[in-house]
Amino acid sequence: MRRFGVLATAGAAEGVPAQGAREHRGPVRDLRGRGDRGPRGLGFAEGDIVVVSGLPGGGKSTLIKRAAEGSGIDSQDVRERWEQRMPRGLPYAVYRPLVRIAHYWGLWRTLGSGASAVVHDCGTQRWVRGLLAATARRRGRALHLLILDATPQEALSGQAARGRGVSAYAFARHRAAVRRLVRAAESGPLPPGCASVVLLDRAAAARLTRIAFHPAQPDGA
Repeated sequence: MRRFGVLATAGAAEGVPAQGAREHRGPVRDLRGRGDRGPRGLGFAEGDIVVVSGLPGGGKSTLIKRAAEGSGIDSQDVRERWEQRMPRGLPYAVYRPLVRIAHYWGLWRTLGSGASAVVHDCGTQRWVRGLLAATARRRGRALHLLILDATPQEALSGQAARGRGVSAYAFARHRAAVRRLVRAAESGPLPPGCASVVLLDRAAAARLTRIAFHPAQPDGA
């Protein structure tokens, strides 16, 4: 048997002790509202899969680029590569299916190798998290969920800053999906297939500089 879980690290410190039930409740670690006292890094077992979910514009891609140390898999990166190939002014909707195929192909190829991964998740596609959880179970590893709990105003501001938004209908769907994930983390049970959840606000996410994977320790170690 192996232990599933998340280790929070701050600088060279070995860990940050929990400071109350709200912050660290079983497999849920709530880092919201800590300001500049949040950890600088999160550690998981080698081979585990970490899913980063939240609202469009909430900062998921920024967090993955900054902290994932080469293990990030982000559909936004695939979209940007395709945008460079497409004629200027061509609507994204025209080639969106190709972007998704390329993204999922790269995702499954990485997962098939057994490598650890930090995966961008829009929150509305439960089937993707279900497949990721099944993949983790098959190889004796765990799926962990990082929820970036940005406010709608923060997310809309993020969309404006990157010059790319989503429709009001799509944004409402994302809000409902993320709200369900946050509610499950706060009151249980955890979202299906998840071994642990970390709740972040924008300030906590901004402090994170490292999402790392370490050799799993056997029970009793």
